[in-house]
Amino acid sequence: MEKVKVGIIGAGGYGGCGAIELLLGHPHAEVLALFDKQDVGRPISDLYPHLKGFCDLPIVDPDEPDRPDHFDVLFFATPDGVGQKEAPAWLEKGTKVVDYSGDFRFNDPETYKGYAARIGRTEGHASEDLLPGSVYGLAELHREEIAKTNLVGNPGCFAVSCILGLAPALKSGLIQKESIVCDAKTGVSGAGKNPSPAFHYPARYDAMNAYKISGHQHVYEIERELGLVAGEEIKVTFTPHVVPLSRGILSTIYGDLKQGMDIGDVEEAYRSFYQNKTFVRVFGPQTALTTTDVRGSNFCNLSLNIDDRTGKLIVVSLIDNLVKGQAGSAVQNMNIMFGLEEGAGLFKSGQYP
Repeated sequence: MEKVKVGIIGAGGYGGCGAIELLLGHPHAEVLALFDKQDVGRPISDLYPHLKGFCDLPIVDPDEPDRPDHFDVLFFATPDGVGQKEAPAWLEKGTKVVDYSGDFRFNDPETYKGYAARIGRTEGHASEDLLPGSVYGLAELHREEIAKTNLVGNPGCFAVSCILGLAPALKSGLIQKESIVCDAKTGVSGAGKNPSPAFHYPARYDAMNAYKISGHQHVYEIERELGLVAGEEIKVTFTPHVVPLSRGILSTIYGDLKQGMDIGDVEEAYRSFYQNKTFVRVFGPQTALTTTDVRGSNFCNLSLNIDDRTGKLIVVSLIDNLVKGQAGSAVQNMNIMFGLEEGAGLFKSGQYP
């Protein structure tokens, strides 16, 4: 079987490096070229020495006239605004695209505008005509659509954690839809590779803070996807926090249980919903989970609990923000787009401790 030829734009960032790491062990795909605007000409292993001898491809300027251009799929591990300008030319060549940013997560211009306003982008979408054909890249909800498309908008990391934590509860009608609260915490790698004073080691060590309170852009994805699952409009209270951790997301999700529901009903609903979903693992209240359980893996671990005193469902959802929340989802989507085994290159236990 001929291998899928992969190119990565934005290869020098954490998302690009994560994709390289996963694709090195992929039986049916290979990385042919790495693109970035920085560190042009340097081997990727200069930037990330752990790749020495495994991937020593040089970084190529994406605007280089003689750049490699024969790929089956391109990963845009790039900030918002890049993919919507550059993806059309690649799609016209027959190359499939997986975009890490929010450029293709929404199927209509108006919804995209709401999201874009949250991240300070005021201009319209550069490729509005592509939005109706794009697919939201959360495989656990959209596997069939992903298999048929050439353009996937990879989900946001917080959104992955919260959507997977809530979808079965809403699908089965376990909770009052008006009561949902998502309290989410992420490691500092979620801010990306570029340094800033707020993420300088002395500023971040031993420090935690909430940010973008009632204004985080991932709320648009969370509410849209959960609304599709529930069949009605869903609003959530979502508060993100940065914690002194390199990688990982822990989301503690609350919802008022409907009358008569117990932990047995909850476990049955979640296990049934994720029965054939390779990368979601469901645990009952007897198991204490930590972010190290999923570190370096493409798994989402869900811990199900009920507070009998208040009648609340409490779901703890854990992912690695750089894998299931980014590069792992991209590879998973690629596998589905090319009809490969969904877990190819991804079925790893993670790293402990």
